[in-house]
Amino acid sequence: MFFNFECTDKGCPKNDILSGLTVALALVPEAVAFAFVAGVAPLVGLYAAFMVGLIAAAIGGRPGMISGATGALAVAMVALVAQHGVEYLFAAVVLMGVIQIAVGLLRLGKFIRMVPHPVMLGFVNGLAIVIFLAQLNSFQTKAADGSMHWLHGGPLWLMLGLVGLTMAIAYLLPKLTRAIPSSLAAIAVVTLVVIGFDLKSRTVGDLSSIAGNLPHFHLPAVPLTLETLWIVLPYALIFAAIGLIESLLTLNLIDELTETRGRSNRECVGQGAANTVTGLFGGMGGCAMIGQSMINVNSGGRGRLSGISAAVFLLIFILFASDLIERIPLAALTGVMFMVVIGTFEWSSLRIMGKIPKSDAFTIVLVSAVTVATDLAVAVVVGVIISALVFAWEHAKQLHVNSYLDEQGSKVYELNGLLFFASVKNFLELFDPKNDPDDVVIEFQRSKVMDHSAIEAIDALAERYLNAGKQLHLRHLSVECKQLLEKAGDLVEVNVIEDPRYYVADDRLA
Repeated sequence: MFFNFECTDKGCPKNDILSGLTVALALVPEAVAFAFVAGVAPLVGLYAAFMVGLIAAAIGGRPGMISGATGALAVAMVALVAQHGVEYLFAAVVLMGVIQIAVGLLRLGKFIRMVPHPVMLGFVNGLAIVIFLAQLNSFQTKAADGSMHWLHGGPLWLMLGLVGLTMAIAYLLPKLTRAIPSSLAAIAVVTLVVIGFDLKSRTVGDLSSIAGNLPHFHLPAVPLTLETLWIVLPYALIFAAIGLIESLLTLNLIDELTETRGRSNRECVGQGAANTVTGLFGGMGGCAMIGQSMINVNSGGRGRLSGISAAVFLLIFILFASDLIERIPLAALTGVMFMVVIGTFEWSSLRIMGKIPKSDAFTIVLVSAVTVATDLAVAVVVGVIISALVFAWEHAKQLHVNSYLDEQGSKVYELNGLLFFASVKNFLELFDPKNDPDDVVIEFQRSKVMDHSAIEAIDALAERYLNAGKQLHLRHLSVECKQLLEKAGDLVEVNVIEDPRYYVADDRLA
């Protein structure tokens, strides 16, 4: 046999192919809509969904994850397209891919681990809200003057009925059988109902025609000058950051759902290669798509074949089956995406709000709100900064000392906690150089000096004791602190360090 259709731990080919077909159907209206958002032709979005999806699935670091044109990137592309045209967008996408490849080769993808869990919860909840709000466009219709109006009366009830039917099938079918993806079955049934009863429901074809040819190689028609580089570089950096953040966070989410582990650095290289090629073939670029990835995983797609199948099916739709795909009612796809929203939103986060620290609850709400109001990259950066500040503040408050007089009459300060930029003010307030005896010892056995701000604080305290005519001993400094002092050199003037025979910690031995 040329192809083994037996299921293994790495995936089930039958499930992957059927899941890929389901994802491809959901990709069509999304790619067209995001192309309109970015101000480019629908085929530019469809080509991006095909090429990014195919290459990222084939060589990326997370089997089962779906990539394509996304709303977060589309919003960021608007200004570039409006000011300089689509050719500059293609150039920026190529450079975006090169930057992402460099990030992967430099093994910087591991820094996604620094995203705290409350930020992840906020990201997921915010993205679920964004997906939900995007589906509301299906409940609007365009008037003769080009303005959009909400559906009402019969058309609204028909839309709600078809959406409800789609959601019911997607929810109930898995309780009966898992032979085919429930989302695919729901789309097929609702489409047949609309066609069979000749219902007047909006279809994919009402958005735009998806018919086209194979994408062809196309060097961006821009001047190869430094001026062009300075135009596209800032946008390329933003695109690369947004794409990697969304992709790596989606990778972590799929890891949790499938209880497997993706490779973040390989995913960076895969996304970069996909975007570089896409920019050279007239695509708008893209990244991982959490909505379509959730459809894929929930439909049984686990292996690389699922993402590859989705991309291939999408190309088949463009080349040969555009007439059929354009007859799919938007209500069916909207219902599928509503099920994605329900599955994506972390409902447990609502139950734990009163049980977790207030700072974590605030972070979840803030990241969700910023994701909806701006974009994912900004929301994650804001969330990480807030979490870091809270962490620094809480640990700064934990610094304290126990003081006593030893048998030699020296006053000993036993320092407890971390000494770093946020705790130096509190550190300096713990000592009394004017009223202390002539000999003072600071014991660092239960403390650790973390950064240059801490070194400067020690230097300032030593100077206070020296100016008061008293001798200060620093005892049991860690190896890392001594290395910081040696590296600081003439920047500090601490010359009262005892040579300890006890070492608190040495990360090199861990």
